[in-house]
Amino acid sequence: MILRRCLLRAGRRALPDARSTRTNWRAQSTIVAETTEPVQHTTEELQSLLTESHTRVKALELEANSHLDRPLPPSTADAALFNDAQHALVRQQFDNYLRTKQEFSKIGATQAPHYQPHTLISNPPRLSDVTLELLLASEAHIGHSTSNWNPMNSRYIFGIRQGVHIISLDVIVAHLRRAARVVEETARRGGLILFVGTRGGQERCVVKAAELAGGCHIFERWIPGSITNGQQLLGHCEIKVVDEHDQEVPGFDDLTSERAVLKPDLVVCLNPIENAVLLHECAMEPIPTIGIIDTNADPTKVTYPIPANDDSLRCVQVIAGVLGRAAESGRQARLEAAKRNEYTFAPAAGLQLPLTGKSVEQTG
Repeated sequence: MILRRCLLRAGRRALPDARSTRTNWRAQSTIVAETTEPVQHTTEELQSLLTESHTRVKALELEANSHLDRPLPPSTADAALFNDAQHALVRQQFDNYLRTKQEFSKIGATQAPHYQPHTLISNPPRLSDVTLELLLASEAHIGHSTSNWNPMNSRYIFGIRQGVHIISLDVIVAHLRRAARVVEETARRGGLILFVGTRGGQERCVVKAAELAGGCHIFERWIPGSITNGQQLLGHCEIKVVDEHDQEVPGFDDLTSERAVLKPDLVVCLNPIENAVLLHECAMEPIPTIGIIDTNADPTKVTYPIPANDDSLRCVQVIAGVLGRAAESGRQARLEAAKRNEYTFAPAAGLQLPLTGKSVEQTG
């Protein structure tokens, strides 16, 4: 369409003009090719041209590196000087940073000690570290709404705030001290302590408390009948025999296979409402229990209640850490007494080391 319109407007004069320009280009190109001859230079001219080209290359390099903060060294001979200058520049920048930090560190508010969640797991508090401020910050005093409460907890309640019961902090501290003494004495007498916490987020504090106490832990669902029918459910589990220094004593595999399963001497339950079956089994056996009792729980289900907020993970971590530290101190006291040949526990009945060949020769 474009070519057709061009022919209609210019007629037959458009095509000859194009052919004439094409012939002119050919003529000019042939004329130039015929007239060009090789140019011959002398040695001095070539040397001057080479020097001039080197000068132009260096000028181009300097021009290309002029926008850089740290240009490349022009030659290898100046590399040492370049490195020294670079180190001096870095040292000067670091000194400026320290000077600026010192000047501006005095500006603004001072950071006071703040809450670090991991410290309650890595370094649990002791009973001497528990204060009313710590319990208040852990929200241990907040209970449930007034419409969802157990009247048996009226002696632990301090008052009502916006329709929510408030637990007395003094009562929390008093009951926590009593529970810590019970745990410490149980560990000092060589008792087996079981820590139970089956709510989400309680796994780490339960495991840490059991490690400090040298006991057992459960952070999953409690299997009904583990205490009342433990021989059928846990009969396949192995029993480890330890000496007064908590060191395993080999050679009791045949004797322990016929013994009854072990039962805990004390159970610490961090969420008694979800573990009602566990508390019922402990009540049927002579096993004392310690539990965190909120305003909606029944305090008569456990032997040593600790009135506190069981919905606050920080409060649960504080209580579990305090009980774990108490068990650790009781365990250390028992081990220190064993080093002095003082025993705070009675040996297992009917459990004697089997006689081997060497022992028979020595007795004979």
